[in-house]
Amino acid sequence: MPTSISVSTRWNGSRRMDTLVAFITKEFFTPPGGSDWNGPGLLEKRVSALSPAESPLIGEGPLRVYLRSLHRHGDVLFGIVRHDSSDPAGALPEGARTLFLAAGTRPPTAIPGELRLAEHSAASPWVATAELSVENARALHRIFPWTQPCSLRGQRTTIGMGDRLGLATAGHIRAARQFKVAPVLAQQSVRENDLIGRTFDDVVADATWGVFQEGYRSGYGADGDHLKTIDSIDTALAAAMPMITLDLTEVMRPEVAEWSDEEIEREFRDLEETFRRRVLEEYAGHHFPLGGSGEISFTAAEARRCAVMYGPAIAFSRLVNDHLDKTTGGEYDLEISIDETTTPTLPAHHLFIARELQHRGVLVNSLAPRFIGEFQKAVDYEGDMEEFTSQFRRHCLIAHAYGNYKISLHSGSDKFTVYPVVGRETGLRVHLKTSGTSWLEGLRTIAVHDPGLYRRIHRFALTCYPRALNYYHVSADFDAISPLEEVADEELPRFLEDDNARQMLHISYGWILADRDLKQSIHGALHHLEEEYAEMLRLHFEKHIGLLGAPREV
Repeated sequence: MPTSISVSTRWNGSRRMDTLVAFITKEFFTPPGGSDWNGPGLLEKRVSALSPAESPLIGEGPLRVYLRSLHRHGDVLFGIVRHDSSDPAGALPEGARTLFLAAGTRPPTAIPGELRLAEHSAASPWVATAELSVENARALHRIFPWTQPCSLRGQRTTIGMGDRLGLATAGHIRAARQFKVAPVLAQQSVRENDLIGRTFDDVVADATWGVFQEGYRSGYGADGDHLKTIDSIDTALAAAMPMITLDLTEVMRPEVAEWSDEEIEREFRDLEETFRRRVLEEYAGHHFPLGGSGEISFTAAEARRCAVMYGPAIAFSRLVNDHLDKTTGGEYDLEISIDETTTPTLPAHHLFIARELQHRGVLVNSLAPRFIGEFQKAVDYEGDMEEFTSQFRRHCLIAHAYGNYKISLHSGSDKFTVYPVVGRETGLRVHLKTSGTSWLEGLRTIAVHDPGLYRRIHRFALTCYPRALNYYHVSADFDAISPLEEVADEELPRFLEDDNARQMLHISYGWILADRDLKQSIHGALHHLEEEYAEMLRLHFEKHIGLLGAPREV
């Protein structure tokens, strides 16, 4: 509903505002100072002429505007301006971005969304600015609904593009918009937020501003990743995250795999009677064909084992699904995560879980088993590809038969060896989840363009990775990493090609970003190197999506 514009401060005489008014007058109004746009549809024509990978800045001097960020709401032109020189007062570092609004000879009486403005001009045309804040991102969702995350349940191929820095959305979009895929541009777990000092609101806001800057109107997801409680789910939902990845680690009972039949029988007798009876009637001695990949059979003992191992997790999944349906009005994407275990998910166990979820009416959008072989952070797949292909095919057939949900690959970045198999076996009905790889591409950008800063980051990572090993399992040989002092500046990017160094840098992100000086330096560098970083990400994700086999947009 339209509301009055809220203005916190009025720096009408500021040199920065005068410069912005002059720039906007020159670029978007004719005659200068007039109220007419520079040609009906001209902006739209300029944007439509761009290739998917292009997102140019227009203008010269200290202020430039992202061409794709220009959008109209009624008589008001919205856009994002980049400050290409530091504010003398220190308020705006080089590369900082600001939202601007521009109207003709008079200010609008009201705009929807409760947008909070920072300053506005006194002259014609009327120009105002606003911070790229969490509060203003929420307002932007109301003004331009396409900037708000949405359910991607109807999308066949989805790509999770986690962004720990809040600076990667532009590069992610420039890759995704070239393919028939739907990106999940806001993706973070509680663990990541705690390590970095962000919130789900921060994560969604950063993605929102990136979507607006890039003019991406095709819809994007937001994933509250690896959530384990209703409270954390509600926090993610309140931040406008329609995708919930439910981590069942704490309600599954993997230890049951090692129990004797007698131990399992005792526990089985404690389960609800109707569930016990149905497990024995529907699984014990039954065979479930899997197309051309054989069948899955259950003995009575194995059926009881599955019931004891997964019964509480399946019941909790039903509780969460009902809560999501009631809270969101059905607009949610539920991913079931059973991958945080020490052993691969057996196809028989996957089938049991899938059938039971389907029986209870749980609307599964995607499910992440633990696959055979090693899906470690930041490096390619390690394992027998023939065995992986055989097992993966069975998981795909189960997903298709019992809910037709997407198979989800966690720790999915940089698994270039398996992508062709994954794309083929899933028929591209798949969710690929990545996160740390975008952080590493940021470090690659810094290594190329700011070797001094890269050396600071690398040295710091060497001191903190032992603590990070409490959170992440990796097989890196840290002693095999080349001594930093023996590597010339121009050779620093090769650390991002070394699996051992990649894993060290990957798992240390939380401690690196907890250091205030390093965090500010990293953000400052990547703001300055914004286009270079976006190009690194574009190329990197084009490789991911291309190997998966996703068709290109025409």
